Amino acid sequence: MNITKLPIRNTVAAAAAAPRMDLYAGIHKALRALMADTLLAVGRMDANDALELAQTCQRVMELLDFCVTHIQHENEFVHAAIEARAPGASKAVAHEHAEHEQHITRLRFLAGSLLKAAAPQRAAAVLETQRVAIALELYRQLALFIAENFHHMHVEETAHNAVLWSCYTDVELAGIEGALVASIPPREMMYTLRWLIPFMNPAERTAMMADMQAIAPAPAFAAALDAVRPHLSRVEWEKLGRSLGLATAPELVDA
Repeated sequence: MNITKLPIRNTVAAAAAAPRMDLYAGIHKALRALMADTLLAVGRMDANDALELAQTCQRVMELLDFCVTHIQHENEFVHAAIEARAPGASKAVAHEHAEHEQHITRLRFLAGSLLKAAAPQRAAAVLETQRVAIALELYRQLALFIAENFHHMHVEETAHNAVLWSCYTDVELAGIEGALVASIPPREMMYTLRWLIPFMNPAERTAMMADMQAIAPAPAFAAALDAVRPHLSRVEWEKLGRSLGLATAPELVDA
């Protein structure tokens, strides 16, 4: 099955049908939020403030690391599932994954070059203009990378989901997601939750945290709450607490 030849009406109909298990919805919200936030930080960065530059470049590197692991997760679990029952259906997007990895290498080089240009031993007067120029190039290349990824994610959420929903039951898709999540190390999971939970809508947020509340050890669930709380408004936090039965907890009342 070639996803590039799927009629648009099919993908629209699939999206409008009764809700199905969606492997992409949550993590793609996290990626869009992280990408947008990082791009804004690079755009407003003072390239001649050493601390601000270092902190912003670190954020870029964290984004790129996250993108690499996301590609790996999709290749190993989602694309493998697609190919198992619809051979060839993930070929176009798999090619884009390879292109994204090449773009990531270029972005790493630019961020590294920017950090080298800010090294204390370098002549500040000579490098001031150079730092600004590299920062602008990093911003533009990051913007292009994000634009490509936004389009890429839309294809996955429509064409790929159409294939997955035609080939798998929701129970099977939940099993694929469970295996993927189980493969994520704790540190990566905490970073994922920081960008995942705050940028979901309240119903999605409650569903994910309720699942975690039901199966995770109490310390792990508490750590997840601690990771997301600073990034929720008071109203969002109170809604989440009520939906999880935590409304009477002192830390929630005093938030």
